[in-house]
Amino acid sequence: MSETAAPEREGFLQRRLALPDMRGNRKMVNAAVIDSIGSGLILAFILVYFAKTTDLSLPAIGGALTLARFLAVPTAMVVGPLIDRWGARVVALVGNVISAVGYAGFLLAENLWQIVVVAFLTQMGGAAYWTSSSGLVVLASTPERRPRWFALLHMLRNSGLGLGGALGALLVGFDGTTGLKLLVVANAASYLVAALLLALWRPPLAAVQAAARQKQERKEQEAAAKPQAKGGYGTVLRDKRYMLLVGININFVFAALVLSLLIAVFVTEGLGQAAWIGGVLLVLNSVQVAATQTLVNRRLERYRPIRVIAAGSLINALAFGIFAALGLAPAWVAVVGLFVAMVLYNFAETAATPFAEDLSVSLAPEHLRGRYLAVYQLSWTFGQTVAPLLLTLLLDMGAAWPWVFLMTLGLLAVPALLLLERMVEAAKPKRNDGDAGEGRDEADALQPAPAV
Repeated sequence: MSETAAPEREGFLQRRLALPDMRGNRKMVNAAVIDSIGSGLILAFILVYFAKTTDLSLPAIGGALTLARFLAVPTAMVVGPLIDRWGARVVALVGNVISAVGYAGFLLAENLWQIVVVAFLTQMGGAAYWTSSSGLVVLASTPERRPRWFALLHMLRNSGLGLGGALGALLVGFDGTTGLKLLVVANAASYLVAALLLALWRPPLAAVQAAARQKQERKEQEAAAKPQAKGGYGTVLRDKRYMLLVGININFVFAALVLSLLIAVFVTEGLGQAAWIGGVLLVLNSVQVAATQTLVNRRLERYRPIRVIAAGSLINALAFGIFAALGLAPAWVAVVGLFVAMVLYNFAETAATPFAEDLSVSLAPEHLRGRYLAVYQLSWTFGQTVAPLLLTLLLDMGAAWPWVFLMTLGLLAVPALLLLERMVEAAKPKRNDGDAGEGRDEADALQPAPAV
């Protein structure tokens, strides 16, 4: 049998919806869906669970969960070298098993130290999975198709979280603590099923061979030009392009946390509107992303990825500017404005997310990709740690202030992205005409088409 992979043939729906070729990768896709549904089941009810099943006060439970999160902060840095040694699939699988153990431990946790331990396990498992999740796409796809994969997985995760949240809300309605315990059991089981699917998944031969060839080529180039590139985290921290990308991503981390931290409280406390409006806005996000993610990605594939990310940041800034102005508008105008701003925010999410995730992978050298992704994950850890306090403090100063802050971050990200684009261009190796058709560097693949 020939080792040369057959060209990918796109069916009608695959072409129209910009779906990637899932042959050989369905177990990985199913694992992501099941993982997301399970996470959605318990995501909004962790504090409620411990409040209902223990005699502890809410501040004590909140403190225990916060301590667990801080203890888990170094996880990404520990996981990075493990990805480089054992591969993203193995680390993601182990992360899911650790999460399953942690959530199962919820059933036994009765005092503060036990809550800290089980919550720490869930945070550690989640960090291991998310740090390695981009590496799963590398195994599933060739570089030019990665944005499609990131778009598909982003859509499926949003849908899974929404479905899981709806199922969780139904289960919580059971009498006493029965429903809450069912949530915990179902979530733990979902992680075990996802881990089993990853264990059974064997990435397509063509993608593995392509990744191996690219890895060997880059190792040879980097060994000749930069002997120090074989180092560890010091290499990542000296990579100015990547550290700039990590800094830029903090803007998108804060933007993503708007859904869980800011929308509902802004609608009710900042604007004095009914709580159901905030719920409808969250549903709109899930529905819009699920319905349009792959189609938006298909329309944007022809443009330079970094320019698409910059455009997404500008659209976010526009949405946040509208949110900020709503406090000055009449009540009916404010309601309309909420939906207009949310549609823009959702569009920015669908436009920028796949290309930003692909960029985090493409700018990382193969043999140190785990460490690079670990540093990238720290931008999420930083945002998730700082945002709750910062955004609530700003909201306490006035309804517009959190949005002004977020709008400023979005605007500052644009010149930073254009600088990153120039740095990527400058780092491209010069090629002879005879080499134009083969061996293209991944950085070169970042700029395949005319500018927006």
